[in-house]
Amino acid sequence: MEFKRIEDFGKLPSRDRAGHKGDFGRVLVVGGSRRMIGAPALAGKGALRGGAGLVTIASPAPVQLAVAMLCECATSVPLPSEKTGKQELSAEAVGKFRTIAEACDILAVGPGMAVGPGQEALVRAAIDQEKPLILDADGLNNLAKIDDWPSLRRCPLILTPHPGEFARLTGLTIDEIQNDRENSAQTALAKWQETTHTALQLILVLKGANTVVTDGLAGYVNKTGNPGMATGGSGDVLTGLIAGIALQGLDLLTSACLAVYVHGQAGDLAATEGTEESLIASDLLDYIPQAMQEIVA
Repeated sequence: MEFKRIEDFGKLPSRDRAGHKGDFGRVLVVGGSRRMIGAPALAGKGALRGGAGLVTIASPAPVQLAVAMLCECATSVPLPSEKTGKQELSAEAVGKFRTIAEACDILAVGPGMAVGPGQEALVRAAIDQEKPLILDADGLNNLAKIDDWPSLRRCPLILTPHPGEFARLTGLTIDEIQNDRENSAQTALAKWQETTHTALQLILVLKGANTVVTDGLAGYVNKTGNPGMATGGSGDVLTGLIAGIALQGLDLLTSACLAVYVHGQAGDLAATEGTEESLIASDLLDYIPQAMQEIVA
C-alpha cells in the first residue's frame, strides 16, 4: 500500500464569492450525556472551523440546552431519553435521528454520547443509512457491541479510534497495536472490508503519535502534533474538523488526511504560543484558522 505525503493530497478549492451557508454543507453531530456535555460542542465547533456552512447538534433532551450554550453557532435538537439518571436514549431517539439526518450531508456520531442499549440502537441506525458517517468515541464503543457490524453498513464510513477504542473493535491489546500501528490498521481494515456487503468507502484514522489514515489502498502517516494534545476533547475537535473539511469538495480520504494534518498543526501552533503542558482542546479551535492557511488554495 502506498503511504502518501500531505503535499500529495492537494488543497481545499477556493470558495465561490457568491456562496451562502447552504452551499458549504450541513453537519449533524450526535452526542453528549450528563457527564460529557462538552464533547459534542467541541465537535460542532470543529466542524464549523473546518468550513461547514451549518451544524446541528443532537443531544439527549436533559442536556440539550447545556450543549447548545457551549456551541452558540450551531443549532441544536433534543433526542428523546428515558427518565433515568444515566441519560439513556429512548427507542424514539432512533426515529428522531433518522428524521434529522435526512436534512444533513454528513454525520458525526459518538462524542460524549455514553454507552447503552439506546445509544447502540442509534449507532446501528447510523451505519444503516446512506449519508457519509464519522464514528468516534462512544460511537465506536457502541459499535464494538454490534455483532458483524460491517455486514450492516450501507454508508461511507470513517472510524477514528484511539488505541483503546481500536483494541475494543479488534480484540488486539494496546501494546500489540502500538508496536505495529500501520500493520494493525491495514489488517483490521482488510478484515472489515472482506466481511462488508457494500463497496462504499471505509476509512480508518488510528489516532495517537503519528496518526495513521488509510482506506486500504492509500494512506498517510501524520507528523504534526505533540504530546500536549493528549488531553480530553482533542479527538472531538478532530471528528468535527473531518466532517467540516469533507464538505468542501474533497473525497473522504483526502478530507481525513488534511483534517488530521491541520489538527496536529493547530496543536503545534498552540504549544509554541504557550506550552504543551497547558494545552487544552479548545485551544485547538483558536489555531485551526492559521493551520488551515496551508491547505487552502
